[in-house]
Amino acid sequence: MSISITGPRWAPRAFLAAALLAVSACASDIMKNYVGQPVESVILDYGPPTAIVDLGTGERAYQWRKISTNAVSGTSSGEVHHTKHGTEYEVTETPGYVERQECFYTFYARSSGGRWFITNFRKPKLECE
Repeated sequence: MSISITGPRWAPRAFLAAALLAVSACASDIMKNYVGQPVESVILDYGPPTAIVDLGTGERAYQWRKISTNAVSGTSSGEVHHTKHGTEYEVTETPGYVERQECFYTFYARSSGGRWFITNFRKPKLECE
């Protein structure tokens, strides 16, 4: 019996990322809707920020961190070969793995009347869209 591992390991992840992009709204589109709103709007929807950075002159950056894990199952297939020495069964296996994705979502805010209002955001990396 022989065991061979075939195919690039990134292929399932690339397919999953493309599928997720096709069926979900981009994070940037969602973030854009918060511009002009008080930072409490984001906090009510996503909880407290992971970090708050004072940028000086009445400006801050509020950042949320999201870690996602996804178990990708492995595959196994076999093929029977008849040779002059008998029958052989060749197995092809692709091992499973756990995929971990860390994303940061950052909003910029300005102080006005004692409250903080979203003025802009940093576009997340492509994998987090």
